[in-house]
Amino acid sequence: MVLTDAEWHLVLNIWAKVEADVAGHGQDILISLFKGHPETLEKFDKFKHLKTEAEMKASEDLKKHGNTVLTALGGILKKKGHHEAELKPLAQSHATKHKIPIKYLEVVSLVTRRSLALLTVAGSLGHTQFAFHLNSNPVPSNLTLNPQSKLST
Repeated sequence: MVLTDAEWHLVLNIWAKVEADVAGHGQDILISLFKGHPETLEKFDKFKHLKTEAEMKASEDLKKHGNTVLTALGGILKKKGHHEAELKPLAQSHATKHKIPIKYLEVVSLVTRRSLALLTVAGSLGHTQFAFHLNSNPVPSNLTLNPQSKLST
């Protein structure tokens, strides 16, 4: 999908809100991922021991990883569709080094898009309210891939 300049402007304006607390929003997105898809937590040796939402919220390591994830995403978004040089090695390392199946990258993409949509709608919500809304309604775990490799329920 190709975005117009106006659409990229909108995306980057929304992204500026994320960057105001990239680590906190990243942590919220990961918590939503783990709540909606508990099996994804098993892919992270560093976080497997986090069994409750309270433990996840208290984890500085999870917050740091959320920062890493969203910082990389921000770099990709700022390329305005010219991101292959950044995306290809990232996808390759997740597939080969981390052994993450593509379906989980698609699930985290869905969680992130949903989070950005909530942030857009929320507008002036503070981080605490955003986290409450996001984590009160995690992405359902019954998502599956159809033959076109898109997420469906």
